[in-house]
Amino acid sequence: MTARGDNFMNRIKELRTKKGMSQAELAKRCSVHQTAVSQWENGRTYPDTESLIRLAGIFNVSIDELMSDESNTAGKVRIPVLGYIRAGIPLEAVKEILDYEEIPSDMPLRGEYFALKIRGDSMEPRICDGDVVIVRQQQDVESGEIAVVMVNGTDATVKKVIKKDTRLILVPFNPNYEPIVFSKKEVLQLPVKIIGKVVELRGKF
Repeated sequence: MTARGDNFMNRIKELRTKKGMSQAELAKRCSVHQTAVSQWENGRTYPDTESLIRLAGIFNVSIDELMSDESNTAGKVRIPVLGYIRAGIPLEAVKEILDYEEIPSDMPLRGEYFALKIRGDSMEPRICDGDVVIVRQQQDVESGEIAVVMVNGTDATVKKVIKKDTRLILVPFNPNYEPIVFSKKEVLQLPVKIIGKVVELRGKF
C-alpha cells in the first residue's frame, strides 16, 4: 500500500463518518454496490473517475483533497458547477459537472451547496448568461429572494420569488420577460418546487 493509497483509505472513511453516512448510503449516492465502498476504505480498490467526481461532490471537496489526509489549510472547500438540473435526478447524481468553485469551509456547516451556470438572459442585467451562482439547497425561500426553481419537470430556472396571497410569482430581472404567476393549485399540480436559494453570484468574463 502506497502512502497515497493510505491517505485515500483514511480520508474517505473520515469524510463519510463526519457526514454521518453509512457505507450503504454512500454506495447508493455513488451508484455502486456497498462492497465497492468497503473495498475503497480497505484500500483494496480505487474508484473510477466518475465515482471520484461523485465523491468530491458529496463531500464538498476536491479530488486532490480526497487523496490527502491533511485538513484544508486554505479554509476553502470546492463545490461542483452544474450545467443543468432536471426533475427526478438527485443533485449528487448530475453528471454534467462543468467546473468547481471554492466556498469558505464554514459554509457547508450550514447546509449543502452547489453551483449552477446560468443559461439565457432572463435575469440580465444583474445575472448574465455564463455567470455562476452559488446555491444552498433548501425547499423554500422568503418572498423577494432569488431561488432555483423546478417547474413542471423541466430544467431548473433561476428567478426572484414573490409570494402574494396564495400565488407564487417567478420574476425575471430582464424587462423583456414577463413574470410567471402560479396559483396555489398549479404549484401543487405542476408542480413548482424550490430546490435552493441563490446566496452568491460570481460573474464570468
